[in-house]
Amino acid sequence: MPFGEAELTESWVALEQGADPAERVRVLRRAHATFAEAGTVPRPVRRVVAESWRRSARAGVGLDGTARVELADGDLGAYRAEHPLARVMPLIRELMGGFACDGEHLVAVCDAYGRLLWVEGDPATRRMAGRMNFVPGARWAETAVGTNAPGTAVAVDRPVQVFAAEHFVREAQPWTCAAAPVHDPRTGRVLGAVDITGGNGLAHPHSLGFVQAVARAAESQLALLPPPSGTPARPELSALGRDEAVLVTDGRRVRFSRRHSEILVLLARHPEGLTGDELLCALYDDESVTPVTLRAELARLRRHLRPGMLASRPYRLTVPVDSDVGAVERRLETGALTAASAAYAGPLLPASRAPAVVHLRRMLADGLRAALIDRHDPDLLADWVHAPWGADDVDAWRALAALRPSSGARARLAALEAELAVPSTGPIGRPYRRTSGATFLQRGGA
Repeated sequence: MPFGEAELTESWVALEQGADPAERVRVLRRAHATFAEAGTVPRPVRRVVAESWRRSARAGVGLDGTARVELADGDLGAYRAEHPLARVMPLIRELMGGFACDGEHLVAVCDAYGRLLWVEGDPATRRMAGRMNFVPGARWAETAVGTNAPGTAVAVDRPVQVFAAEHFVREAQPWTCAAAPVHDPRTGRVLGAVDITGGNGLAHPHSLGFVQAVARAAESQLALLPPPSGTPARPELSALGRDEAVLVTDGRRVRFSRRHSEILVLLARHPEGLTGDELLCALYDDESVTPVTLRAELARLRRHLRPGMLASRPYRLTVPVDSDVGAVERRLETGALTAASAAYAGPLLPASRAPAVVHLRRMLADGLRAALIDRHDPDLLADWVHAPWGADDVDAWRALAALRPSSGARARLAALEAELAVPSTGPIGRPYRRTSGATFLQRGGA
């Protein structure tokens, strides 16, 4: 009988210790058939697979679909040569090549869109994989061919193992694979994924740990390499969990005043620029503040930036700036919740009262906490409520207590609910309001 999502297996490893691979294949085939016929996911399908099957179906992927080759010949060669992961391919080959050949496996590296850029390893295995277009230039994104390790790894931004009939398309079900995403160490963006593909013997925790270790090694090497010739490193702005933003540019690390931090956050978010009136409204809720005051702040800010970085009419940053705020937003938009949670270092400029910053701070925190509650992942929820900004988040504690009803969670939830039943006052006699996992002093219009 079908089970609700909360009852699905949570493990990120395809086979628990002692499981019979052949029996699990039979069970998964029956589960896959049930999903194809009724759209329900029975046990023992893992949550990561069930969610991927549903995304694949919503994307219109056919169960008998085949990957399409999008890049070939010269186009593929030119694209690979310019891709950031080309610089770490020697390392990936050194770490994985022997293992792949000895075990009759394949090493594959894809880009952030799930397109395979390199597929190397045992020649006989390559020929067999080629029959289902598991070849360089083919698009193995989850939205193209459904659940598979490289495509799903870049979709959820975390290491993934896919075993046999866990694959969405039937043609891939004789295979087992494990993949881990590789990130740009400077921006946090997903560059692609490294994958090991072969037989059922890869359905082991070691293969998942192996690809994750290779991905981390690739990221470490990328961090040590200078930017490609002619490609200056982007400035990086950090403003989460701190009252004063830090900008790293040209090898310099500069910390800014609170007001300058607010301006930088807003301009980084609006690369098209903001007029003086727009900045005034964004920064000040006091209508008596004049444009002269704003111009003076911008003149002082300009002196702390590299020459020509701050332009006017409209006010804008002349170079792209990567920010931790943008990294969290991008990961939330793509459903990479684990990565979004890891990148969230705390509320945006928590002491700021600038209207636009307050709005952005609440929007980011609300979006993340809502996604965490909807995901029903007890580990992610535990990370949130045990962080300073989530310690008083009643809704998150309720969700955690329902998923993992430990005595500690129940006690904390009871204390918070009892506290909410008794009105409390702030330091100047105004009531506090709990929202977005943090306590804000209620202000008129805020």
